[in-house]
Amino acid sequence: MTSEPLLQVRDLRIAFRTGRTTTVEALKGVSFDVPLDATVALVGESGSGKSVGSLAVMGLLPAQTTVIDPGSSIRFEGRELLGLPANERRALCGKDIAMIFQEPMSSLNPVFTVGFQIGEVLRLHMGMDRRAARARTLALLEEVGIPDPALKIDAYPSQMSGGQQQRVMIAMAIACEPKLLIADEPTTALDVTIQQQIMALIARLQKSRRMAVLFITHDLGLVAEIADRVIVMRHGEVREEGTAAQVFGAPRDAYTRALLHCRPTLDSRPLRLPVIDDYMAGRIQPEPAQRERGTAPGDQPLLVVNKLAKSFWLRQGLFGKREFQAVRDVSFTLGRGKTLGVVGESGSGKTTVGLTLLRLHRATGGSALFEGRDLLALSEREYQPYKRRIQIIFQNPYASLNPRFTVGQILLEPMRIHRIGSNDAERIDMARRLLARVGLPDSAYGRYPHEFSGGQRQRIAIARCLSMRPEILVCDESVSALDVSVQAQVLNLLQDLQDEYGMSYIFISHDLSVVKYISDQVMVMQAGRVVELADSDQLYRDPRHPYTRSLLAAIPKEGTRFK
Repeated sequence: MTSEPLLQVRDLRIAFRTGRTTTVEALKGVSFDVPLDATVALVGESGSGKSVGSLAVMGLLPAQTTVIDPGSSIRFEGRELLGLPANERRALCGKDIAMIFQEPMSSLNPVFTVGFQIGEVLRLHMGMDRRAARARTLALLEEVGIPDPALKIDAYPSQMSGGQQQRVMIAMAIACEPKLLIADEPTTALDVTIQQQIMALIARLQKSRRMAVLFITHDLGLVAEIADRVIVMRHGEVREEGTAAQVFGAPRDAYTRALLHCRPTLDSRPLRLPVIDDYMAGRIQPEPAQRERGTAPGDQPLLVVNKLAKSFWLRQGLFGKREFQAVRDVSFTLGRGKTLGVVGESGSGKTTVGLTLLRLHRATGGSALFEGRDLLALSEREYQPYKRRIQIIFQNPYASLNPRFTVGQILLEPMRIHRIGSNDAERIDMARRLLARVGLPDSAYGRYPHEFSGGQRQRIAIARCLSMRPEILVCDESVSALDVSVQAQVLNLLQDLQDEYGMSYIFISHDLSVVKYISDQVMVMQAGRVVELADSDQLYRDPRHPYTRSLLAAIPKEGTRFK
């Protein structure tokens, strides 16, 4: 006799009102189980409905615009959640069901320290006093790999890197030892070594406390490592369900097979990555032509960075302060039409390098020569013409898009400022073509950012940046929030633009498979310093530094299990 699953979802049908009479179906009769002490992975592209299902379990969908079919059912430990009084649902979801959200900066309160926010969960649901809650918070911060937890417990979210913020969210979620942990893209912002650490942590918690995990992700490599069962979703429907071995070893559905073929691998670099439509239409070549990557002595240098340094001053005590050296003596040369990949763990300084080169941080030392002129020494007036020529795609699409502007306004504004296009009609046409190139429908032009998923917002941010056709583009985790098919589409777009316009990229990422695919050279950073710099094929084939070897060893590999 088998025990009843911890979570049972049956015929879940959800629609959203977009007008007085218009509704959009998000889920179309989805059913699945999450057994005790098991990991079930929901996999699918942006807009497939996988996050909608998890929010329905938590009771976090907006009541004013959500329509749930009366025949739908969500049962937890045999108890029906739909229709449960709000106070009972809140108590249950705070303690027995917990969720790690995809975007930590929009989930953490910016005016409270991280220690206060984790402690609040413990005081509210576990009845701890402040002293006990603080001691438990310190242990949780250490458990999830936060460096200097005694110092970070009193830090604000804005004082932490994206990866550290996500680890705080994980600590908050596991604080009450929930029976069911819903993890919505929990490792998107994390580098491979911390990703490995977090997944091993969740596996240990699951084993010791019989905790079930509903894992939502677009990282198929990670799914192969952690999941007992896999559910593949598309357009609000379940396309395939089975054990991880069955789904990855012998997928039955064509869409599942397409997903598995879209991701870059370490042993292949095709001229173009296949996308879902290519595979579904049978346009996949069995042995595609490969792209050559690397640098040569005759490459024309475009940007020469020498001994770049950036320090921040942090408060210490009541009146004191101390220097934190985020970047120290970073030097490299970026060739015209080439891509420099920058990798390293959270806090290694890779994002600070990009922001400092764009003068979004003021450098404390070094130079950055662009066509012979030091960008860091120019006055604000002298630097103005270079703003169009050097652009950045930010890591966080939620914070980088103006919520009061439509997508059309977001794309037109920089073109007007930099006088790209002879008139608005031409600019509007360019904007619509850019939306198509990043895989968004023409109807997106008149909509607002909040109407899109995280991956779709990142595509809008990429389209805005590309509207100026910069010569140097800093991509700061620009594809980390994208599902594998859209990621392939954006990487193909970046490659097309590089081939067509000779653009150069500084590609900052924690995804080492993507970095190898797109990069000519790879720079490895640790604690603000460059520990290794080499052509990508050479570095991946023969890493010299122990830290580089540890990063490569942490890449998820099919067949390796955390538990």
